[in-house]
Amino acid sequence: MKTFAKIAEEIAPFINEMMPWDVDDYLKAHPGTLIVDIREVHEYDTMHVPDSLNVPRGILENACEWDFEETEPELVEARQRPVVLVCRSGNRTALAAYTLQQMGYERVVSLKTGLRGWNDYELPLVDIEEKPVDIVDADHYFVNKILPEQRNPANRPK
Repeated sequence: MKTFAKIAEEIAPFINEMMPWDVDDYLKAHPGTLIVDIREVHEYDTMHVPDSLNVPRGILENACEWDFEETEPELVEARQRPVVLVCRSGNRTALAAYTLQQMGYERVVSLKTGLRGWNDYELPLVDIEEKPVDIVDADHYFVNKILPEQRNPANRPK
């Protein structure tokens, strides 16, 4: 059985990835880049990259096509446009980038390290009201909050 992280690792050679500190230069070199946050709505509402589009991973494929309730016209029309995908840690975007490439997206990039790395590099994040999020508050948000029962039994303290 493969883990989620193993699958992301295996497809990494087949996708384009970018580190957070390269985003500013990339956006300057590629005006009109669409930043798509594929986290769930409640995650996005808590904090996100300014001017990003929220398309949760669970509806991404439908959002990329016409004639679905989830259709996002800006995303459907972005197949030749630069698209940077963001999530919390970069694993979901690796899978999403691979999928979008299969769907004809020619210039899709996964943000390696996700918003955790984005925040570590002190790049701007905003809340649901588009107000800046304090870096320290973001640090607290991005701390793993894995409950004991969510841990692999083989790795739980005895």
